[in-house]
Amino acid sequence: MLLFGPLYHLLEREQRLLTLAEARRVLRPGGLLAAAAINRYSSLFENTANTMLAHPRVQGVVEDILATGCLRNPKAFTTAYFHHPADLAAELREVGFAEPTVYGVEGPAWGLLKAAEDHSGDALSDSRMFEAARVVALMAEPYPELLAASSHLLAIATERA
Repeated sequence: MLLFGPLYHLLEREQRLLTLAEARRVLRPGGLLAAAAINRYSSLFENTANTMLAHPRVQGVVEDILATGCLRNPKAFTTAYFHHPADLAAELREVGFAEPTVYGVEGPAWGLLKAAEDHSGDALSDSRMFEAARVVALMAEPYPELLAASSHLLAIATERA
């Protein structure tokens, strides 16, 4: 089952837990859940890469996201919740999923790649820089502490046996 979207649109923990519990309820026995989330630090890295962090209003928004995990009353994005990787795994466990595995989707070099693309005006998907970012993402995968550097998270879990 794919759960791509709901978790980052639900600001309240109780709402996210209800959504995850319902996903578990309708999951076929032996089924697999893939749940997407936005990383708590993604706004910090994104707004550094695009140079918007230089603006005091953006700094305040990012500081609030870092402190609370919530983006409320946004001007450039949607209302959203930003997870810590460990909290995403804990929410899944709390509703009865077996030990989930959380992955960083883009890996720790995505901000550098984004900055290079934004400031050069070139799409770098065929470049050596893109290939290096891909390799870094694969190399970082076994190190949970590097999850915080990826913009998006993907949790994979099964129902507890």
